[in-house]
Amino acid sequence: MAETTKLVNRRDFLKIAWGAAGALALIETGGVALSFFSPRVAEGEFGGMIEAGAVDSFPIGSVTPFTQGRFYLVRLPDGGFLALYRKCTHLGCAVPWNPAEGRFVCPCHASAFEMDGEVINPPAPRPLDRFAVTISAGVVLVDTSAPIQRDRASDADLVYAEAVS
Repeated sequence: MAETTKLVNRRDFLKIAWGAAGALALIETGGVALSFFSPRVAEGEFGGMIEAGAVDSFPIGSVTPFTQGRFYLVRLPDGGFLALYRKCTHLGCAVPWNPAEGRFVCPCHASAFEMDGEVINPPAPRPLDRFAVTISAGVVLVDTSAPIQRDRASDADLVYAEAVS
């Protein structure tokens, strides 16, 4: 039996080469798109765990803004900690703390919120969202990876530091 070898002509070779180059370009474009849309979470920035500071560095009745974390760390008069997302629940505007009035006031549509995030002046439909707070070895940690929606402010939202003996 005679062995036959089929040579690839120039036209078929170019078709294969262009097809392979196109497939490679498509795969690279997909990889770039995936990396563009995937969240970039850096330690200490929004979307990750943020070390706010020592429990004692937050006076009772204080509201401390964390710009990089997009939240306010509130220490209520009873000593409980609450991390409030600074985004209004009405249209998503950044809500500043107004120390003269002792409340958060949205500059867009005048929604107002108590120190614990509860709505006191609509049109905001619900309290400010919060982030999970933990206290470990006397340090306040805030997890900004997922805002927690709530229908009303509750004492169950608060986190307390353990008393040191």
